Amino acid sequence: MSIVPTPAWHRDEGERRARALFTSTYRTAPGGVWSAPGRVNLIGEHTDYNGGLALPIALPHRTYAAVARRDDDVVRLVSAQEPSGVREVRLADVAPGTVPGWAAYVVGVAWALREAGHDVGGFDVAIDSCVPSGAGLSSSAALEASVAVALDALYGLDLAGGVDATGAPTDDAGRALLAELCVRAENEMAGAPTGGMDQAASLRAREGHALLLDCRDGAVRHVPFDLAAQDLALLVVDTRAPHSHVDGEYAQRRAACEDAARRLGVATLRDVADDARGDARALEALADGPGGAVLVRRVRHVTSEIARVTAFVDALGAGDVAGVGPLMDASHASLRDDYEVSCRELDLAVDAARAAGALGARMTGGGFGGSAIALVRAGDVAHVADAVAAASAAAGLTAPAFAVAAAGPPAA
Repeated sequence: MSIVPTPAWHRDEGERRARALFTSTYRTAPGGVWSAPGRVNLIGEHTDYNGGLALPIALPHRTYAAVARRDDDVVRLVSAQEPSGVREVRLADVAPGTVPGWAAYVVGVAWALREAGHDVGGFDVAIDSCVPSGAGLSSSAALEASVAVALDALYGLDLAGGVDATGAPTDDAGRALLAELCVRAENEMAGAPTGGMDQAASLRAREGHALLLDCRDGAVRHVPFDLAAQDLALLVVDTRAPHSHVDGEYAQRRAACEDAARRLGVATLRDVADDARGDARALEALADGPGGAVLVRRVRHVTSEIARVTAFVDALGAGDVAGVGPLMDASHASLRDDYEVSCRELDLAVDAARAAGALGARMTGGGFGGSAIALVRAGDVAHVADAVAAASAAAGLTAPAFAVAAAGPPAA
């Protein structure tokens, strides 16, 4: 075999596709085309809703939204990825639970902006995307963020700012607010109880850098992340295993963490992670309560994962990029055994990548399907991908898809 990774569209191509879909659907030109990236989380999984640390990068794969402002409160939506044709919603009729499917992520952004007091009316939108859907690469946040920056521009909200010559957002505070509103859209309108890491990565990332996100106070730090300079690459394996956050499993993990925090008398599990001795005492205290064995495992993952994020950033700062491999391995083991969000497809991809020479590998995203990532030598990308594909075929699993991730620019 010779696996060819799925390329990201060039920005010109993505904009052309979205513009063409808009024009053919609505018989007029859009006011503009905006786009936002999916993300890969390098490490720091299920830490965001626990006030912890996460380290995502924005993918070069983006969702493109061609949008035109309307003079009423009607939203018309069409997507190249959905066969249902044009959908129409009146913003006056919108409330949580009233908009099904992918449209909830789009209309939810407008709803959240209006709820926050921003004067946003109707719009026509056409969506096209090369962010794989259901792959754990945050296609939903890319959709939300692309619409958020479009509405910001069309309605003059002045929150998103721009992107400077270094690839950094010029108004991080405004983008942080937009990210919060996108989270509200996902939580309340789409019914997915996710944290805020995905939206922050899509809106607040910087090209060529990982985004160190402190989910307790929303602070960010841009950490240089240039694998090519180290002759390394990040291989993304989309296992094609079904993946969705709008289900009970993700909500159960979040509820367990909130329950553990209540029992321990802390605001979030980050407060436990900040005190190593307190961490040990917390695990001992939880073990004696109802459901204690499960809560111990959940808390142990969160606190150890936060520590791994710090160690990962320290390794990058010291120039020891290859040294993060064992941290990735440990993260996967914790997600598999303590948090129990991995699956057969993810475990097989991780094991096969390591056996083929990956320096480290782990599932990425919320789990229960989706994608894995492997840190590999640049010359080994095809070899590792072939090995993962062969292992999947031997196990009778759906053939995975592959991409090579580099730290791309934020929504614009």
